[in-house]
Order: sequence, then C-alpha cells, then structure tokens
Amino acid sequence: MNDFQAIINESKPTLVDFFATWCGPCRMQGPVLEEVKSKAGDKANVIKIDIDKNQELAARYNVRSVPTLIIFKNGEALWRAVGLQSADVLMAKLSEHS
Repeated sequence: MNDFQAIINESKPTLVDFFATWCGPCRMQGPVLEEVKSKAGDKANVIKIDIDKNQELAARYNVRSVPTLIIFKNGEALWRAVGLQSADVLMAKLSEHS
C-alpha cells in the first residue's frame, strides 16, 4: 500500500486499473493496458490493483464496478472511467495529464 501511495504521488501520470480476476471485461482490458504501457514508456506509470486482494484501496477510491480506471498525478485523481476503455482513449487521457 505504501508503494501505491508513492507511485500515485509522482509528478508523472499514473493509470490505475482496479480489476478482478473473475471479471470478463477486466481480462479484455489487460492486453489494452500492456499496449498503453509500451506506448507511454517512461512518461506514465500503468499499474493494476486486484480489488479482491486490496479491498481497502478499492473502498478508499469508491470502486464499485470493475474495471475502474483512474489517472492520478501528484496524489490527485484527475480522471476516472468504468468499463472497458480503448488504448486510444487511455493514451489521450494520459497525454492530457502529462
């Protein structure tokens, strides 16, 4: 949890995917996140948080449906979406907050 806080407090944007292993759309989001991670390089962090293993974090950020994607920068949540998102949308949102 301390690592999570340190990562979202960075000055570069961090895309967090709150997911569950039993969630179909979450499994489809996985390869999209890999694509975003490779395109973004070191300009952004991309991390995944399993809500079943991190219930306290999911509750803190009011994650009620999965996948929930949130972009953080300097510890502040700047953008949020629920449901499957395309790589293009995610890259555009990361660019907005770079």
